Amino acid sequence: MEHSDNEPLQFGKGNNPSNIMPLKLTLDSKIKFRCYPGVSCFTACCGNIKIILTPYDILQLSRRLNMPPHEFVSEYAEPDFLEQTDMPGVRIKMRADDNRCPFVTKEGCTVYSDRPTACRYYPIGMADFHEGGRKEEDGKEVLGGYDKFYFKVVEKHCKGHLEDKEWTIAEWRADQGVDVRDEMNKEWLRLIMRRKSHGHQASLSEQAQRMFFMASTDLPSFRRFIFESSFLDTYEMDADLVEKIRTDDIELMKFSFVYLAATLFGAQGLRIKEEKVQAKVAEIKQRQDESVLEAIREYEEMKQEQAR
Repeated sequence: MEHSDNEPLQFGKGNNPSNIMPLKLTLDSKIKFRCYPGVSCFTACCGNIKIILTPYDILQLSRRLNMPPHEFVSEYAEPDFLEQTDMPGVRIKMRADDNRCPFVTKEGCTVYSDRPTACRYYPIGMADFHEGGRKEEDGKEVLGGYDKFYFKVVEKHCKGHLEDKEWTIAEWRADQGVDVRDEMNKEWLRLIMRRKSHGHQASLSEQAQRMFFMASTDLPSFRRFIFESSFLDTYEMDADLVEKIRTDDIELMKFSFVYLAATLFGAQGLRIKEEKVQAKVAEIKQRQDESVLEAIREYEEMKQEQAR
């Protein structure tokens, strides 16, 4: 399955119109498909492809391999930008000798139960359209119109479509664990969608890119950032949530999305402590007062120089 660098990606899958059946599908639509070791093309789709890893993918795979996330990323991933934005992410590093996924063998995927989200979608893609701009609901910024449907990807090499096994789209997604992944990934995907909606008129700072990358790929480092910096002194945090993110990686991951949305895009969700706000206001006022006094001094010195 070959893809050029110019093709748009959805979780790493090439969105090639020549392979997409021109038919909108719903959760009740039926398909015939089965992939198993006996099919002649088994694992043919596991090479020559970009597989973008979500934060939940990285969390699950690093647990599976009993590796710290930063070590997993260093060994099995390589940097990439997400959905044609300046938001840094990672993709699976293909083997150098055959350009195939490092986890695939002749017998199949060695991490199958924890395989990435991209691998679970195939051959059913999901189109997720948002129209009508942005608006406020209950104090939160949301998108306007919404349209979600599914489509089938049929590639020439894939013989799974010739199998007799029949599913509804809902049954296929449940069998592949896609619904769970969608729930885990949705707030992270919204961050990417927000960035895309802002266009190219403003770039993320290098500091913002570093923070996004750390929170998305290295939860232990993000946890240290929370508990070993002035973070908890700066933000209002519910005590129960603090204890959850101290020990629960899933809660920490979800909180990272809230933090990134607030700090990168000004979304609701985090509040700076009032005393910190007042201290910052006082600091700014002091700098302004000092600037005014300095300007007055310079003006008086200039007058004295002219008088001399």
